[in-house]
Amino acid sequence: MSSHVMNSHVFPSGLRHRFGGLPASRIRADALTRILLPVIAVVTTLGAPITAGAQIAVIDNANLVQNVVQAARELQQINNQIQSLQNEALMLQNEARNLAHLNFSSLTGITNDLQRIGSLMNQAQGIGFNVQSVEAAYSQNYPRQYGSGTPVPQLVAGAEARWQDARDAFRQTMTVQSRIAQTVQSDTGKLAALVNASQSAAGTLQASQATNQLLALSIKQQMQAETLMAAEDRAQALTGANDTEAKAEGRAAFKNFLGSSTAYSP
Repeated sequence: MSSHVMNSHVFPSGLRHRFGGLPASRIRADALTRILLPVIAVVTTLGAPITAGAQIAVIDNANLVQNVVQAARELQQINNQIQSLQNEALMLQNEARNLAHLNFSSLTGITNDLQRIGSLMNQAQGIGFNVQSVEAAYSQNYPRQYGSGTPVPQLVAGAEARWQDARDAFRQTMTVQSRIAQTVQSDTGKLAALVNASQSAAGTLQASQATNQLLALSIKQQMQAETLMAAEDRAQALTGANDTEAKAEGRAAFKNFLGSSTAYSP
């Protein structure tokens, strides 16, 4: 039975107008308290006990007042208990709201983008990003010096290999740049969704989860920038090493061209 219907059966129209917006249990307690208090005041004003007639029972005023006061106190305790239960229910609702999970996650998209970029970095040809392979390939293609009898075809082959390394490095840098440019477009959508989720968060947990995902997106951007810098620096380093090695090859080729220091005699 709804509180409105219950009020209509318990109270007259004047009281329904005053208490219509409260729960039924609260209405009963408040209404009875309001009714009993004037009764207490009236009973306490009775100065002398009522003398009974032949057919009238004697009323104990003191006992009546005590009973009415006790009833009013019990009603007040009921009111306090109802208010306490309402406060506890509101507290539980707030706790449930604060513990609600955020129904949005951008983690999969972020990790997939980083995995694609990492795969491109692992496809580096020639001198890659592995420390051991770098040492071995660099020692082979970029020797410290050339012997006086190094044949010209060997010098040409070495120069062509180094040129190919530099070319592959620049190609990979452009590929990584393209991939990062594509992820920026998808990151724009992720950023908008995360900001909306953060602004519409119902509780503390949802807000913190949205904030953590925004931080993860920012970290992803930093990692992409560092990856691109590594690719660009690799290309520039190979180009510089190629230029330096070309000078050494030039000196070796020039020595081979001059031959020995002994002059030709017929």
